[in-house]
Amino acid sequence: MDLQFTSRTFLAADFPYDESLAVIIGCPLDISSSFRPGTRFAPQAIRDASWGLETYSPRLDRDLEDLKICDVGDISLPQGNLEGALEVIQGSMTAIMGDQKFPILLGGEHLISLPIVKELTRHHHNLVVIQLDAHADFRQEYLGEPLSHATVMRRIADILGGENVCQLGIRSGTREEMRSARAMGSLSEVGETLRRAAGRPVYLTVDLDLLDPGIAPGVGTPEPGGLTFDEVISLISQLSPLHVVGFDVVELSPPYDPTQQSAMAAAKLIRELILQFYPDKSHQ
Repeated sequence: MDLQFTSRTFLAADFPYDESLAVIIGCPLDISSSFRPGTRFAPQAIRDASWGLETYSPRLDRDLEDLKICDVGDISLPQGNLEGALEVIQGSMTAIMGDQKFPILLGGEHLISLPIVKELTRHHHNLVVIQLDAHADFRQEYLGEPLSHATVMRRIADILGGENVCQLGIRSGTREEMRSARAMGSLSEVGETLRRAAGRPVYLTVDLDLLDPGIAPGVGTPEPGGLTFDEVISLISQLSPLHVVGFDVVELSPPYDPTQQSAMAAAKLIRELILQFYPDKSHQ
């Protein structure tokens, strides 16, 4: 009998690791979430939802089936030890980058971006980080803690310099955050971002709350007044000339959306990001 089994990987991401160019990694970090926890369940929810999609994107005329992508599963994280968990994430990135793979990270809370960027700076000179997000995440500390999903972009700016961080789509932040972001030069527009990042390696971090809560209600910190899905895709399309060396999608909290529409939005967004920025362009 020819038995068939369902896969728990992201859609079509079943290429052998050694031969793959891109690697999907789940980072179920869920420690500093301050409003609606549950991001530890996001990577698998995204994988499950992805199987409701086609592998082909009519917008890009590209297909996941043509790409060499491996989903290695979730990193096992010590959820009670924040600094230890961040070290584990960075260690996993060390292995992936040592094997010269294009990293695709499924969060998890937004703080996963910090150890990822730390590791990427060891492999990519003059790195630029582009943040697509509703929130600035630029606090110096949150509830007395310097390491938080609410401080992650400030910590990244501390490493790279604010001029090497481009924040797009921001519609929420404290007065102090926004003043600091403006002073450090991180708040940006698309045209300015393209100018700053031209010819440089780019890491893209996408917080799902960029979308309006009517489209993606299942996020850690929903913020009214967000973008439609098509507006987000249009924004990403404008970034297509850039040399993206990896990306993450963060802050999905599946328990707050039993309809799974938020997970589906995340999965489709990830499909489009992969097809847009996959490192081997020979399939175009």
